[in-house]
Amino acid sequence: IPIIGNVISNIAIVSAGLTISVQLATFGLGYLVVIHKLEYILNSRIVGSSIDTPMWMTLLGLIVGEAMMGVPGVLLAPALLHYVRAELRAIPTR
Repeated sequence: IPIIGNVISNIAIVSAGLTISVQLATFGLGYLVVIHKLEYILNSRIVGSSIDTPMWMTLLGLIVGEAMMGVPGVLLAPALLHYVRAELRAIPTR
């Protein structure tokens, strides 16, 4: 559902921009892309702090999860990442 909201907002803003000029529509689309990428980074930081995982690892997990399974992969990635890290920490070291 969040992806559909992004698409609808992108279409609405680009359409409104096109009524004025192509440059404004292009600027609007570029702005939205930057905002959505920042959202990914902030989400990975928030989720990572709640499951005690570094931001870069959470972001990588989200990207891999999306590439492998789409939206379900994004939803499952933080839980799976937390589980794998907990299991690896439980392995005794010498």
